[in-house]
Amino acid sequence: MTSIDLITLEVSDPTAAEASYTAAFGLGDTVRVRASEAPTTGFRGFVMSLVVGQPSTVDSLIGTALDAGFTALKPAKKSFWGYGGVVQAPDGTIWKVATSQKKDTGPATREVDDVVLLLGVENVKASKQAYVDRGLSVSKSFGSKYVEFATPGSPVRLALYGRRAAAKDAGVSPDGTGSHRIAIGSDAGTFTDPDGFAWERA
Repeated sequence: MTSIDLITLEVSDPTAAEASYTAAFGLGDTVRVRASEAPTTGFRGFVMSLVVGQPSTVDSLIGTALDAGFTALKPAKKSFWGYGGVVQAPDGTIWKVATSQKKDTGPATREVDDVVLLLGVENVKASKQAYVDRGLSVSKSFGSKYVEFATPGSPVRLALYGRRAAAKDAGVSPDGTGSHRIAIGSDAGTFTDPDGFAWERA
């Protein structure tokens, strides 16, 4: 079973980015940064999602992110599926912090239950098949709209969404060109997927 061990974000100033992520979320080795000046504009085709246990944890993490220089794209609020908000890091990476719960069930914490990499792809069915051919197993699939892969025990989960839907959910335009500025570290080997996302051996 494929394991995704870490995500590497490519940034222009690794020292500043590492400091802002530590202050905002404190994710340890799950998310790393490295220097890159690869040109990129607009939506980079992915969203990092932090799944937490209750609304107060959403508020806590978004609060420290804003204090660390992140920008609010969607203020945290209730919806039919739960409670969450979206922020953008100074390096341009979009982060969603959400819970399926609408009410707090205990004291506020800063515990992250799941880190999910959501890739916004041009053709969900084609990208799904490309990953299945690479040995990944599907855990949830909603036709051509959304796919989750089974990565038990992995620090990072993987999901696919249509590019336009992913951008809309994040509160940004789907337009964008150039590098994704992200590398997925796993035991699946080194390759580039149909949408140009780079995988590296962790």
